[in-house]
Amino acid sequence: MSQAAPSTALLAIDQGTTSSRAIVFDRGGAKLASASRELPQSFPQPGWVEHDAERIWTDTVACVREALARAGRKAADIAALGITNQRETTLIWNRKTGKTIHPAIVWQDRRTAEFCRRNGQHDEWIANKTGLLIDPYFSATKIAWLLEHVAGARDAAKRGELAFGTIDSWLLWNLSGGKLHATDATNASRTALFDIRRQQWDDELLAFFNIPAELLPEVRDCADDYGSTVPELFGGPIAIRGVAGDQQAAVVGQACFEPGMIKSTYGTGCFMVLNTGREFTHSKNRLLSTVAYRLNGETTYALEGAIFVAGAAVQWLRDAVRLIGAAGETEALARSIQDTQGVYLVPAFTGLGAPYWDPEARGAIFGLTRDSGIAHIVRAALESTCYQTRDLMLAMAGDACTPTELRVDGGMVVNDWLTQFLADVLQIDVLRPQVVETTALGAALLAGLGAGVYESLGEIAALWKSDARFSPARPAADADRLYDGWLDAVKRVRSDA
Repeated sequence: MSQAAPSTALLAIDQGTTSSRAIVFDRGGAKLASASRELPQSFPQPGWVEHDAERIWTDTVACVREALARAGRKAADIAALGITNQRETTLIWNRKTGKTIHPAIVWQDRRTAEFCRRNGQHDEWIANKTGLLIDPYFSATKIAWLLEHVAGARDAAKRGELAFGTIDSWLLWNLSGGKLHATDATNASRTALFDIRRQQWDDELLAFFNIPAELLPEVRDCADDYGSTVPELFGGPIAIRGVAGDQQAAVVGQACFEPGMIKSTYGTGCFMVLNTGREFTHSKNRLLSTVAYRLNGETTYALEGAIFVAGAAVQWLRDAVRLIGAAGETEALARSIQDTQGVYLVPAFTGLGAPYWDPEARGAIFGLTRDSGIAHIVRAALESTCYQTRDLMLAMAGDACTPTELRVDGGMVVNDWLTQFLADVLQIDVLRPQVVETTALGAALLAGLGAGVYESLGEIAALWKSDARFSPARPAADADRLYDGWLDAVKRVRSDA
């Protein structure tokens, strides 16, 4: 009797800021099927952003079941599951009941801005350990806020009754039936509690933020044994073999495995990551030093620039001011006019990220005239993403190197107009891969690596294929003039203006 061929299909959970998704890939990285659920955000106060953790969990389960059904696969057909997630978003739950003590505090949330402002003198000390800055963006101040403001939380944490996690930890806990409290090195590196040189939780940082060590998960490699899903969830156990934060997963999905390779992901925010190799690189231009991935106990580092609002600006156009009915309308509107006639939109809805790090900055539109219309504002929103990318590219050049090309991914880059304008503003070639869902793909590839479907990163790199290359079609002087207008607009929204 012949033996059944080993399973090579891979499953990815991609839990993002505005949606939860599951995608089934074949061994070659082609998408077989997917399912998604939109995730609402709540804004209980100005600058506060929260998620319903239970909604994240139930939506994730529903998406996995639906994706498996659409792919015609059962749990036994999946070689391994990988998880990728919105980073920094912070949860604390009761280990016994599995219930969260408060809604998830989202990475965009700015409620701890005053604490960060009071303690800004510790920036250098924190950066030397973690590669990060003291900013509301990261998990540490969110944990401290929860312990301070939820009745009984600090005492319960000290007794070991509570667990902290980023979204990957929350999903792992639930997928394993409460057996596993773990995270990976990339998510740990975004908490501001993890020494990324020594690759361990740091006692001095825990003392500074007044956070009990009993809260923290175990830290594992990105391709590692994370146990299996409980059988009743998906009709049988599925091995969990890969975990990485969304931007690091995209680094893997874009096969940026050599120092100097760079990718930029355009989702809710925009995140540019430059592989810097095995050496920790300290930024002189207010970028973040972070873990790109950790495999077999060996850490590869990166520089990262974070833009808080990219696709979220399009969502704002659709949902808040209702200038468009769907995101897909933006490309035709941008093409319908020659230029914005000097209109700039600075989407600092939750402050400005790198390289400004100004949590008090707020969004604004400049240059409106009687002739300005919907198309001008929509195009200005798209252009803002490209200008912010140039902000990051210039900072990267000051710290490490000037890239010769940029690999892009995420939902926004299906817009050919935007991708071409990006090449024009940056004055370098922009490459879009055949699979733009590289965040989910990276999680699947890490799971495949952990399960032995792939033997090496080189084997994974050979799977990457370009869909389109966009080369600069605008003179450099023209790009510089447009960018100067952006810098002037940013200067006017800064909190120190």
